Amino acid sequence: MKSPRGILGKASEADSEVAHVILEKIEDVTDVVTPKRVVFASIMTLLIVLASIFSIIWIIPYENVDVEVVYMQAGSGHVVLVELDNKGSRAIEDVSLTIRFLDSEQAEIDRHDFYLSKLPAHSSISNTPSDDLELIVLGQSVWDDYFIEITLEYIDNDAQRDLYTWTHAVGDWTRESFVDQTPFELF
Repeated sequence: MKSPRGILGKASEADSEVAHVILEKIEDVTDVVTPKRVVFASIMTLLIVLASIFSIIWIIPYENVDVEVVYMQAGSGHVVLVELDNKGSRAIEDVSLTIRFLDSEQAEIDRHDFYLSKLPAHSSISNTPSDDLELIVLGQSVWDDYFIEITLEYIDNDAQRDLYTWTHAVGDWTRESFVDQTPFELF
């Protein structure tokens, strides 16, 4: 068996010279690239990425509205809780939200209408003492199947009236939740 030097052959003077030049360049780079500079460059990169994310979330106008619905059966009836969440970067105006409780033939049993003049960007509204976003239906059997219909209407940043309706079948479980989303749109 030949030695490794015998297999590869002898290193020539030119190869040795090239290796020496490469080694000197690596030493020059290590003199310039210090741990402090690496940390500084990393922090600057992080700041640029965070600024980009900030501009996407807060500056670039987009529309993104969610309606979260929680349905619960109670001993004497049904409870529907709703939260309206404007995740978009612009306010929505003339907000109208209708919660309808329907029987199995889609006949209306009860309803609740909610109006709001303006919902700011990146904010939500739910059932608080001043914001009534709940529907309580008393005296209905908890053994039947029902539907919850949510209708959301508002004026977006382009002064366009948007209307969305979602219907959910309920009654199989004592507690159900749904998240309805409007289409994500850049202005």
